[in-house]
Amino acid sequence: MTLAELALTLTLLGGLGLVASRFGLSAIPAYLLAGLLLGPNDPKQLSLIEPSEVTEFVAVLGIVFLLFFLGLEFTVDRLTRSQRHAVFGGAIDFAVNAGLGLLIGVAAFGFDFAALILAAAIYVSSSAISVKGLIDFRRLADDETDLVLAILVAEDLVLAFVLGFASGGGGELSETLTVVAKAVGFVAAALAASKWLSGAIDRVLDWLPREFFLLTVVGFVVGMSAIAQELGLSEAIGALMAGVVLSETSVRGEIEERFFSFRDVFAALFFFVFGLSIDVAAINDVGWILTGAVAVTIAGKVGSTLWAGRVGGFTRRQSFNAGVALVAHGEFTVILAQLAAENPAIPDPQQSQLVAFAGLYVLVTATIGVFLMKESKVLGRRLFPTPTLVERS
Repeated sequence: MTLAELALTLTLLGGLGLVASRFGLSAIPAYLLAGLLLGPNDPKQLSLIEPSEVTEFVAVLGIVFLLFFLGLEFTVDRLTRSQRHAVFGGAIDFAVNAGLGLLIGVAAFGFDFAALILAAAIYVSSSAISVKGLIDFRRLADDETDLVLAILVAEDLVLAFVLGFASGGGGELSETLTVVAKAVGFVAAALAASKWLSGAIDRVLDWLPREFFLLTVVGFVVGMSAIAQELGLSEAIGALMAGVVLSETSVRGEIEERFFSFRDVFAALFFFVFGLSIDVAAINDVGWILTGAVAVTIAGKVGSTLWAGRVGGFTRRQSFNAGVALVAHGEFTVILAQLAAENPAIPDPQQSQLVAFAGLYVLVTATIGVFLMKESKVLGRRLFPTPTLVERS
């Protein structure tokens, strides 16, 4: 990507985002559309930008800043309150959505390895899109956001299990257990640092001149992401836990204020880069798989989270709000498809179908998911009206 291409990209993102905001919509689908229009796939009339190491690096920074800001909103106490949601909500989410995904996978590919990859792609929601939607619609402080966070964290831990499986055609049980143990250990260490070292971190950050304060925070966030990546985990987990560690400090408000613009710029570029992989011409090959997957995603995510929310003590409206926040799928779905495309255990035709499906599925679920998030409270009032006095008696 050249400087001229970057300038054009930012201009287009700003214009489409402004149009979306004028209609009261989230900018996420607009950013995805920009990537689709300027990317290498059909329609080719405006194809200007090819995916490269530069665009991939920009996308990683977008994920890191989005998840870091989510972590800043969740103190250790709030995460502790979410433990029950992670266990019960995560288990219900996995049983329902991985099960439905496997049904679609078997219908598409039979009892084959590709069916498991498709099931995982349908099961895992997008942390990046969910967080951006929660930010856009000012839902981070809502009680039910604890449930959303808990389920996303549980999915990330399961994903650590799945990624090695997807890339190697399976993987030894010992290797899988090692990855899971690393994930649990990393999260536990970050929570311990947040609880016991927040005072020392606070004093250091408060003492630093403002220029070095910014560099230190960026270095810490990127460093935590890099450590997670070296452990074989997602950089998203590292960024999330970096935010949790700093959420206990007195400079949290200043961090949010100073890094607000970084988050929005890199988040926009992340969704744009994501859009570069979408190929609408593939709809003929995977149309029926896409239709079935979208239907079970909406029903499965909303239904399972309604169930999990009720188990966790939330109202039906709160549970519904949490459920629609998990409809959008994104970065992990595409990552799984890309790993599958490099796996010799999967035949070439199935590899092509998985890659084509992933891009279109992300575009459709992201658009529907963001719309449902925007309208969830209105829909919740209509679906679950407050009982009248007569009905209560």
